[in-house]
Amino acid sequence: MSNSPYVAVAIDGPAASGKSTVARRLAQRLGLIMINSGAMYRAIAWSTLERGIDASDSAAVIAMLDLIEITCGVENATSTILINGVDAGDALREDAVNSRVSAVAAIPEVRHLLVDKQREYLKIGSLVMEGRDIGSVVFPDTPYKIYIDASEEVRLARRSAEGLTDEVSKRDEDDSKRKTSPLIVADGATVIDSSEMGIDDVVEAALQTLLNQGMIIN
Repeated sequence: MSNSPYVAVAIDGPAASGKSTVARRLAQRLGLIMINSGAMYRAIAWSTLERGIDASDSAAVIAMLDLIEITCGVENATSTILINGVDAGDALREDAVNSRVSAVAAIPEVRHLLVDKQREYLKIGSLVMEGRDIGSVVFPDTPYKIYIDASEEVRLARRSAEGLTDEVSKRDEDDSKRKTSPLIVADGATVIDSSEMGIDDVVEAALQTLLNQGMIIN
């Protein structure tokens, strides 16, 4: 971080907390690149589905990493990810991917590979990156850290409204208990509970948080 002329805004939080929407809106307001780190893990999970690999078989998933080409880029100020030149698109949000992404994300080799790729983005420009370990692992030195939370009931309702049926409580437990880069509130992060807030209010609260953390916003 100290050697880069660019800054990273870290947005963390559990599933369906609203962090992706907040990160996207913040990036637009601040004129920064928006990086969806979750899509990177989903792309690996999608790859295991495509290849009939058991996501709980760590050795098989690790072996798969040598067989696929992961290309991370930026288009319209938003991160992109291709697996062997293929953009999985909306398939990354399907229940079949949701049900295995935590298992894939818990594999240290997967995390180390993708964290390196996430850090590479800071060579391109200043960014807003959302995920589960951005403030704690990917960019621990950034002063700009926000943790977006919401009650389990609210998050489950949001998932249902999107047509998804995955259990957010199970995802939370898996992500919080994994040995490598667990979901935590990073040191120095400000928690925003979005349970009773509209998205505009959450974005404004996030902007105020960044001001409080020392960011100069034009």
